[in-house]
Amino acid sequence: MTNNFTGHLSKMATELIDGVVHYTLKAGEHRLALNPLIGQKLTLTHTGQIHCQSCGKKTKKSYSQGFCYPCMMKLAQCDMCILKPEKCHFEQGTCREPQWGEANCFVPHYVYLANTTAIKVGITRHTQIPTRWMDQGANQALPIFKVDSRLQSGLVETALAELISDKTNWRNMLKGKADAIDLKQRAQELIPEINLRLDELRLRFGGDAIEQLDADVVDIDYPVDLYPTKISSFNFDKTPEVSGVLQGIKGQYLIFDSGVINLRKFTSYEVTVSA
Repeated sequence: MTNNFTGHLSKMATELIDGVVHYTLKAGEHRLALNPLIGQKLTLTHTGQIHCQSCGKKTKKSYSQGFCYPCMMKLAQCDMCILKPEKCHFEQGTCREPQWGEANCFVPHYVYLANTTAIKVGITRHTQIPTRWMDQGANQALPIFKVDSRLQSGLVETALAELISDKTNWRNMLKGKADAIDLKQRAQELIPEINLRLDELRLRFGGDAIEQLDADVVDIDYPVDLYPTKISSFNFDKTPEVSGVLQGIKGQYLIFDSGVINLRKFTSYEVTVSA
C-alpha cells in the first residue's frame, strides 16, 4: 500500500514502548507510523511553501524552527532565554509574554544527565520526560534534580556544564549506539563538586526549591537497521527532494541510505510524503 499526502511538517511524535522509540511522522493533519517503514523507500518533497506555525502566514525563511520573523521577534518561546534559561528576565518585567512564561517557565523542571555519545547535562519541563531524551537521541538518561522553575534549572545546569558538556554531538550520535555509562556513579561524583553553588541557589530561592532525586536510569533504544559511517546531511532549502531507503531513526533524524535529515529543523515546511 502506498501512502501519499501533503502537509506542513511538525516534530516527529515519539513513544517509548518496552525500551524502544516508536516514531510517527506528522505533516499537517496526516500521521504516518515510521517504524514499519524501515527498510523501505521513503520520499519527502518540499513544495517550496513555508507557513509560520504561529500566525500561519507564508514566510520565505523559517526562524526558530518554524516561525516567521515577526513572530520570532515577539513570542516568548523564541526568546534567547529559552536556549539559555539562566538568562530569564521575567523578574525584570521584560518577559515578552508574561502569561506564557508563567504557564511554561514557572512549572517543575528537571535537570538530568544523558548519554548520547558521551555524558551531558540537560534540562526539561516535567511534561517532556522522556520525550526530551528521545528527541536528543540519548541511549541513557537520569533525572538528578527537580526544581520549581526554568530559571532554577538553567542555573543548576550552568554549574554542571562547567564540569561536563551541555551539548550533543549529533554527528557522533548518528553513527551508532552510545557505550553504556554508569550515570548514577557519575552523578555521585559530580554533585558534590557543585554543592556550594546549590547552597547559594537554595538560599536565594528557598530550601525546597531544588530537590535532589534518587531516580532510576532510563535506557532507550532506537529503530535503526544500519548506522551511517559517514554523515551527509540533507537540507530542503538546497535539495527539495529527499529520497532513499529508510535505514533508521534516531533523535529527530531520519537515516537514509543516501544521507540524514533533521525533520525538526524543517518544522512548518510543506512537504509531500510518499512511502
